[in-house]
Amino acid sequence: MLRKALLPALTAAFAVVLALLALPGTAAQTAAAPVRVMALGDSITGSPGCWRALLWDKLRQAGRSSDVDFVGSRSPDGCGFAFDGEHEGHGGILATTVASQNLLPGWLSTSRPDVVLMHFGTNDVWSNRPTAAILSAFDTLVAQMRAGNPSMRVLVAQILPMNAANCGECAQRVVALNAALPAWAAGKTTSRSPVTVVDQWTGFSTASDTYDGVHPNASGDRKIADRWYSPLLTAIDGAPPPVTTSTTSTTMTTTMTTTTTTTTPPPVGSCAVTVRVANRWQGGAQLEIVVTNPTTGTIPGWAVRFALRSGLAVSQSWNTAVTTAGLDVTASTVAWNRSLPPGGSTTAGMIVTGDSTGWTPVPICSLS
Repeated sequence: MLRKALLPALTAAFAVVLALLALPGTAAQTAAAPVRVMALGDSITGSPGCWRALLWDKLRQAGRSSDVDFVGSRSPDGCGFAFDGEHEGHGGILATTVASQNLLPGWLSTSRPDVVLMHFGTNDVWSNRPTAAILSAFDTLVAQMRAGNPSMRVLVAQILPMNAANCGECAQRVVALNAALPAWAAGKTTSRSPVTVVDQWTGFSTASDTYDGVHPNASGDRKIADRWYSPLLTAIDGAPPPVTTSTTSTTMTTTMTTTTTTTTPPPVGSCAVTVRVANRWQGGAQLEIVVTNPTTGTIPGWAVRFALRSGLAVSQSWNTAVTTAGLDVTASTVAWNRSLPPGGSTTAGMIVTGDSTGWTPVPICSLS
């Protein structure tokens, strides 16, 4: 009699367990989450900081973009294509100011990064802050990062060289700061929270890789992205994997596989661009520039930047106002094609002189 009485109860209990396992979020599940990466710095990081777009695109091409979530309180600027571009690049800000005004903890609590890419110190150098004061600020920032995440992985850049017209001493100040960073990082790094120095200085030319002796142009953005890429992959692969876990009181487990496809629309206020060599001849080439508004809002103006190869020069243009600084070219709007409605596009062109054999421009589009 006891067995007969227990059988219906056991059957009912087993049915309840099976039902619970069938409900999403009630079984013991562990789902890997992307590593959260914060790009921290000044205008080189955030205005527009298109090296971040190129870095994300390198990850995408390698099949790794889903492993990373770029985070920060600031939205991405237009860089010619949609990308995961949240960041903490604040134009004009000093690392010493961020530390003394306790700004970083609020950014960290909102974004909760696992990895920080930090290119900081340019404005401190410009403001003649001593190297020791900058490193002291870095001490504070790293301590604040670890307070929120004891396993934080920090990539610190030896910053770009400077050749500013109104700061003749900046170049040597950068050299002094960069020279001090390896020993500083060695004193801060731990096995749980490594601090890695990334050399962004060597091989970067203020003449050919910036448009004003300080801020990167298209070729500079590419170099910055390339330098961050390998150290970032190492940090991603070495970071303790963040997980999302939910459990029930049962010891039974089930494995479910879900495939989700997410389409990220272009950020509002961006522009897309293609630049192709429409015609090429000995001693010159004709470029066709097509700028498109891929967003749902009207953009008020645009500018396209790319770098010429050594030996090339712009001789004429149409439907665009062209300025050059060394090898860096900026093609901007004119009165009749300044505003582009959603889905709208405009075409411009230019003639370059010199040997263009094998050369293809790599453009970046931003709002103006």
